[in-house]
Amino acid sequence: MSRRLAALLVPVLLAVAGCTAADPGEARPAATRAERPSPFADCAALTRAPASAAAAPAGTQGEPLPELSLSCFTGGAPVALRDVRGPAVINIWASWCPPCRKELPAFQRLSERSAGRFQVIGVNSRDSRSSAQSIGEDFGVRFPMLVDQGDALQRALNRNALPLTLFVDADGRVRHTDASGALDDATLADLVRRHLGVQVAA
Repeated sequence: MSRRLAALLVPVLLAVAGCTAADPGEARPAATRAERPSPFADCAALTRAPASAAAAPAGTQGEPLPELSLSCFTGGAPVALRDVRGPAVINIWASWCPPCRKELPAFQRLSERSAGRFQVIGVNSRDSRSSAQSIGEDFGVRFPMLVDQGDALQRALNRNALPLTLFVDADGRVRHTDASGALDDATLADLVRRHLGVQVAA
């Protein structure tokens, strides 16, 4: 093909290509692959008291949960923390935090052993949705998960450490805040007994 013929064909080919290319301003079609289903439970039950909730143990009253609303990982209306019905164990975690990842399976087992006497709730903090989703899938975490895209809850609690676990009594008051590092089954069972008055097998 001569150079002259090639020079004549190039503008024609570019014009054809320009007609078929998508306009950069146009909305791109939605991905054909469906979004993976969430491994976590929805948050609808969080504002209902557990089926056989224990009464708040006697002793010094704690502080109420902060006046803060957080999104549910599965969607729906935001959940006001003051509306969460205790007793509850609230674990604040992130996928990039090694001790958080280490203790998550223990929280899942605690949730399975709660037998309707208390709730186990996660709060995913300063994390990406895809990373939290992957950890939930890999570790088989199924309890309800709230999302704190910044660190609003930690700031409201004047705490900066992760992981952070709150033990909330039936009156919605924080009886104990634990920031000691990765918790195991025996330590969790002991903390639930001491601060929520519920016996759980370790």
